[in-house]
Amino acid sequence: MILDAKIPSGPIEQKWTNYKGHCKLVNPANKRKLEIIVVGTGLAGASAAASLGELGYKVKAFCFQDSPRRAHSIAAQGGINAAKNYQNDGDSTFRLFYDTIKGGDYRSREGNVYRLAENSANIIDQCVAQGVPFAREYGGVLSNRSFGGVQVQRTFYAAGQTGQQLLIGAYQALERQVALGNVKMYARHEMQELVIIDGKARGIIARDLVTGKLERHFGHAVLLCSGGYGNVFYLSTNAMGSNVTAAWKAHKNGALMGNPCFTQIHPTCIPVSGDHQSKLTLMSESLRNDGRIWVPKQKGDTRKPNLIPEDERDYYLERRYPAFGNLVPRDVASRAAKERCDEGYGVGSSKQAVYLDLFDAFDRYGHTEAVKKGIDNPTKEQIRALGAEVIKEKYGNLFDMYEKITGENPYEVPMRIYPAVHYTMGGLWVDYELMTTIKGLYALGEANFSDHGANRLGASALMQGLSDGYFIIPYTIGNYLADEIYNKPISTDHEAFAQAEKKVQERLESLLSINGTQPVENFHRRLGKIMWDKCGMARNANGLQQAIQEIQQLKKEFWTDVKVPGGLHELNPELDKAGRVADFIELGELMCIDALHRNESCGGHFREEYQTPDGEALRDDVNFMYVAAWEYKGEHQWELHKEPLQYDVIKPTQRNYK
Repeated sequence: MILDAKIPSGPIEQKWTNYKGHCKLVNPANKRKLEIIVVGTGLAGASAAASLGELGYKVKAFCFQDSPRRAHSIAAQGGINAAKNYQNDGDSTFRLFYDTIKGGDYRSREGNVYRLAENSANIIDQCVAQGVPFAREYGGVLSNRSFGGVQVQRTFYAAGQTGQQLLIGAYQALERQVALGNVKMYARHEMQELVIIDGKARGIIARDLVTGKLERHFGHAVLLCSGGYGNVFYLSTNAMGSNVTAAWKAHKNGALMGNPCFTQIHPTCIPVSGDHQSKLTLMSESLRNDGRIWVPKQKGDTRKPNLIPEDERDYYLERRYPAFGNLVPRDVASRAAKERCDEGYGVGSSKQAVYLDLFDAFDRYGHTEAVKKGIDNPTKEQIRALGAEVIKEKYGNLFDMYEKITGENPYEVPMRIYPAVHYTMGGLWVDYELMTTIKGLYALGEANFSDHGANRLGASALMQGLSDGYFIIPYTIGNYLADEIYNKPISTDHEAFAQAEKKVQERLESLLSINGTQPVENFHRRLGKIMWDKCGMARNANGLQQAIQEIQQLKKEFWTDVKVPGGLHELNPELDKAGRVADFIELGELMCIDALHRNESCGGHFREEYQTPDGEALRDDVNFMYVAAWEYKGEHQWELHKEPLQYDVIKPTQRNYK
């Protein structure tokens, strides 16, 4: 199989413009004859469905939640990047492009990343026009803040709930198309199988999660916008329902999976408090904009943080990376926190945490507010109180959330944080048009692998999802559908639909018939522990080989001893969960295979055997400058295909944030 990324020729700053000027178009009358299925209604799915409905296509949108408003995009907190250069601090489209390539440790495509940077400014304009309440400066202009891996302020935000506000904007656009009849919304429906006819994606089998009924749906094209697979680790910052099932069904039908081992560990998560937990909560990276991260200089120090003097604190990110300090990329910050805790400097009862301290920012903002208010010789208490008001306006909902979860008041004591699984850079392999290796099947947003390489910069997930949905797929899908206007809709009575539905029916029945002794949750938790211990923040060959064997054994045990209560033709969340965990188990095996084959460290993929003398990721550009795209061949069998990465504009170097 030859992987053709279909990157347009010409200078990088003209590739997307040239593509749009030469791609095929579908006239409005013909668009009304074409049907498109969109699976997932987060930022990528909602924006795509809304845009395609606005263009005149007949769209069917599916989400397993009870409303598109509950998509996991709502959980994003800190912001969305765009190269507007409002601060006049040196930002540009090229700078955003460069930072993203470097942040991804030179494992992403130049063409895709430049297009993302190019689209970023339009995204902000689109969202402002929709009424997204971005934070503004006193004079009314949009405000910006910094995020990791960059030295400019380019992150637009709405307090600590940016994802929610952006999703409401996309949701409004989607619901407008629903009201006009251009989009038909199927909530509480989960894709169970992909239907392929004559080598092209032609529909899906979906299950009504309320009634249990299986449904057949035709589409001239299918868009998978179903998010990432971080829940393969069980404990992650993802919503508990987030899963890989839609993408995995596509993979087992021939869509290649790109770089599945590239997982992002987010450095600012509330630490695990016990075995009872089934989910972790993120503290926005925006807190690193004003916060300082530290541990005591003395091992095993049990003093309360406020009692530890300044000269006995190790601000280790500022010490190790003076140029970027607390705003190093997520993979770098995460490994640094793990290293300090592993060395015995961790804090809290578990000793698996570090402090995130904003009290310097309290004082800095407090002094500024005192000057603005004309307060001469303010007391320390006045300064702290004035600064707290500014912090509350910027991060108030995050502080409230932290206190509710931990019982500690972050206005009085530093937050405790520790890295956790957050985002997956791997996903279905797609070309420049966002099409997978199955014709007519597209993957958007976190469901594809395309834009972030081995590590995603903060505030870039929302940017990619909206870029794919609002500004890319409306062009690229037309290039494909222009040749489909002669093909009439295929009846769902077609044999391919019947076979796909039968396959789903048999799988669901087999899950119910096992009637073993262990609940689904047990298997998910055990899988997560294997993945975190042996394919998490650090990996090595021996651990990965063990993990593969353990996961294969876990799969056997799952299919012989899982207990799924309830029936098939009813509301049955345990059955839904069982199907998702079965897919996670298979994915986990592939992730370990991918991590084992990549004998280098890059970004979030840190192989302990491959590191620089000072503990940084050590790439091998000679042997691994490619996308690893895996083809499913059968149980426990995958074939590797390689898409070489070519850098014409940026020269790959050892990342340096010092």
